Amino acid sequence: MRRRLIAGNWKMNGSREALAELDGIAAAADAAAHVDVAICPPFTLIERAVARAPALPIGAQDCHAAPGGAHTGCVSAGMLVEAGATLAIVGHSERRADQGETDAQVKAKAEAAIAAGLIAIVCVGETEAQRDAGEAEAVVAAQLRGSVPVAGGEALVVAYEPVWAIGTGRIPSMADVGAMHRGIRAVLAELLGAERAGTVRILYGGSMNAGNAAGLLAVPDVDGGLVGGASLTAAAFAPIIEAAAG
Repeated sequence: MRRRLIAGNWKMNGSREALAELDGIAAAADAAAHVDVAICPPFTLIERAVARAPALPIGAQDCHAAPGGAHTGCVSAGMLVEAGATLAIVGHSERRADQGETDAQVKAKAEAAIAAGLIAIVCVGETEAQRDAGEAEAVVAAQLRGSVPVAGGEALVVAYEPVWAIGTGRIPSMADVGAMHRGIRAVLAELLGAERAGTVRILYGGSMNAGNAAGLLAVPDVDGGLVGGASLTAAAFAPIIEAAAG
C-alpha cells in the first residue's frame, strides 16, 4: 500500500514571515496520520523552515547533478542534506522550459539526489499543443524513459504535471488523469520491473486545490499531489491534506 504524499512547491515565493504558515500546515499534517506532507520552499528558506517545523519534511525545488565544483548559482544534493532537506523536485516543467533542462540532465539530478539520501520527485508532463495533437501519452512516456533513474527504490517519486494546467485552474478530465497515471505505471514497470514500479508514488501536479483534490485523489494510481499556489497558505493547503487523509 503506497502512502499518499502531498508536496507543496512554493516556487519563487516566500519570505521569513511566510514561514509562519508552516505552523498550520504542520498541524494539518500531524492530524493526517497516514499521509506524508512536505513543503519545498526557496533555497534561502530551507534551514529556517526545518527549524520552524522540525517534524515536517522540507525539500528543495532543484539540485545540481554534481557534488561540487565550478557551478555558480547552483546547489548540490549534499548541500541540501546539510541544510536539512529530505527531498528534491527535479525536472519541473518550468525548469525544463525556462532553463532548457533535458531528460538526461533531469535523470542525472535525480540520481544525485537519491545517492545523497534525498527523495527525488521527477516531474513529467505535456504541453497543451502536445495534448491537442494527441501526443500526450507518448511525450510523457519518452520523458520517463529519459528522466527516471533505475536506482532508488521508494526514494523515487514521479509527478505528472500537464503543463497547460499549472496555475491556470484547468485540469484534465478524471478519465484522462487516470489514463495517464496508468500509462506512467506501465512505463515504470518497463523500466524498473513490476514489483518496484508498484512502490513508486505517482503524484498529480496541475492546479490541485481544495475544490478538486478529493476527486483527483480518488482516481486509481493517483498517490498524492504536487501542489503549487495552494500550498502557500495553511488555509488553502490544509483541505488538500484532509482530502488525502480521506
